[in-house]
Amino acid sequence: MLGQGSGEGDWKDHLNDEAKETLSMILERSKKHQGAYMQADDVKVAQVWTALVELKHEVDDMKSLLEKLAAPFKAIVEAGEAAKRKAVEDMVRQMIKPNPEQEEATQKLVDSLMKF
Repeated sequence: MLGQGSGEGDWKDHLNDEAKETLSMILERSKKHQGAYMQADDVKVAQVWTALVELKHEVDDMKSLLEKLAAPFKAIVEAGEAAKRKAVEDMVRQMIKPNPEQEEATQKLVDSLMKF
């Protein structure tokens, strides 16, 4: 039948080594909540929920770290875009040599070229 084990041995013995190590680490981290889950009617289910809490904390920590790492890269991209715009604008001014009255048209041309 689906979902029913043979009853022989520990199901964890059928996990690969990496999965065993991961499970062990998660269960170890959930031990700090032992005082809480030992009070539950179904200790095993409560322990799973505390393990989920620990995993959620880990995900949140990773998100925070990624945000901190992404900020400098965003600044680099913004600086690159500003330098690109300046280079395009300089090239347009050299080729066209616009009059001050043509400034709006020059900026529209630069805007259009920046899309490429």
